[in-house]
Amino acid sequence: MLPRRRRAERAAGATRVPGQPNSLFGEILDWMLAPLLFLWPISIIVTHNVADSIANQPYDRALADSVRALARLVTLEDGKVAVHFPAPPRAMFRADQDDVVYYQVANESGELITGDREIGWIAPPATVLPEDVIYRDDVIAGEEVRVAYQFLRPWPEPASPLVLVQVAETRNKRSDLASRVVTGVLLPQFAIIPLAVVLVWVGLTRGIAPLNRLQSLIRRRRPTDLSPIEPASVPEEVRPLIVSFNDMMARLEENLHAQQRFIADAAHQMRTPLTGLRMQTELALLETDPDALRNSLSHIAKSTERAGHLINQLLSLARAEASFEKLYAVEQVDLRAIVRDVALELFPRAQAKSLDLGVEGGAEALLVEGNPVLLREMVKNVIDNAIKYTPPGGSVTARARHAGAPIFEVEDTGIGIPEADRERVFERFYRVLGSGEDGSGLGLPIVREIAELHRATVTLNANPRGQGTLVQVVFPRGVQPPPVPVYGDFPLG
Repeated sequence: MLPRRRRAERAAGATRVPGQPNSLFGEILDWMLAPLLFLWPISIIVTHNVADSIANQPYDRALADSVRALARLVTLEDGKVAVHFPAPPRAMFRADQDDVVYYQVANESGELITGDREIGWIAPPATVLPEDVIYRDDVIAGEEVRVAYQFLRPWPEPASPLVLVQVAETRNKRSDLASRVVTGVLLPQFAIIPLAVVLVWVGLTRGIAPLNRLQSLIRRRRPTDLSPIEPASVPEEVRPLIVSFNDMMARLEENLHAQQRFIADAAHQMRTPLTGLRMQTELALLETDPDALRNSLSHIAKSTERAGHLINQLLSLARAEASFEKLYAVEQVDLRAIVRDVALELFPRAQAKSLDLGVEGGAEALLVEGNPVLLREMVKNVIDNAIKYTPPGGSVTARARHAGAPIFEVEDTGIGIPEADRERVFERFYRVLGSGEDGSGLGLPIVREIAELHRATVTLNANPRGQGTLVQVVFPRGVQPPPVPVYGDFPLG
């Protein structure tokens, strides 16, 4: 056998909903680390682009200086463009072993004046700005190059032809500088990110430590300990949960006390008819006179009937209490149909007491939302009480009507209920003194329990037509506003 706690944990694990988090620690850790791991590749790309931009800046300036130096060497000789280098071009452009430098001077039609043909020709723009150096990326001999170029007008006339001056350089030094920048930035991250993960792990562990202490505190409690947890002893974020938990425990304690009172009262109430039944049975066993024996058996039958009625009432009350805040099998119920059916069922009892039992109401349905079994039990208890406490020759009238909300009423000409006792009769096992009738004292408590379950209210008033009591059960507004009822009297006898 597994320990109780292990069985509870295994049962809880078996009812976990797929797709929902099972660990608060893991959920927070996922939400902290997942964005970090997602942003890391993006940061590498951004860093590489920034490094390329940083590496381009100094080399672009040097390339622009080379273009301007080459432009200063462009002259006019006999109306033609000429270029005279004071030193070897490669030396002038400071070429090195890492990169290859290309240069070109060409006219605006693309005719090469001097330099390398490998550099592609560029058509002049519509507007030429003096000293304006432009950059572009190109490929020469399968290798990426960076090109700086400028358009000159060596002739003094404004409409004279343009000359294109270009200097290109491979990107090896630029790539090397960008790689060093990226490496210098990213290498520390390989150490920082694992350290950040460890620090996040430690921080979360310390952060949820109060929850672990709260878990240990709750697990150490005895099964009967339903006392509230002090909200001030838990973190602020958990206080609403603890307040709700304390409220739930208070309701649970109240329900347990109600069950204990119910069991104690039920045991007390059952003891009396069972004791009487046993005594009458023992007396019947001692009787030899047939008439006396028949009388004893009659008492036994009555005691058995009272005990059975009490048991049924206790079961009805228990069923109503068990359904509190959890009304099963809720559906649209015709209240008028229930009243008619219950009245027909109880008509033989009313006829046996020479009572006039009738039902008032239209033929159309009066719909309420509820549990048909419990509503029938409520209606039965109200009409049964009226029959029980109405003297022979009296009348009992049941009706279901709509007056802004569905209303169930039972009007009788019985002994009535004193105003001082109208609230106390809803207490379990309470009975009005001097009524002269046997009863369990559970009928009206069952009525109120079922009414509250359906968000209805129960009131007791004096019969406005004279002697007796008027019981009203007012429901919330119905599912649909019924048509204006045409009341009629439907006597059952």
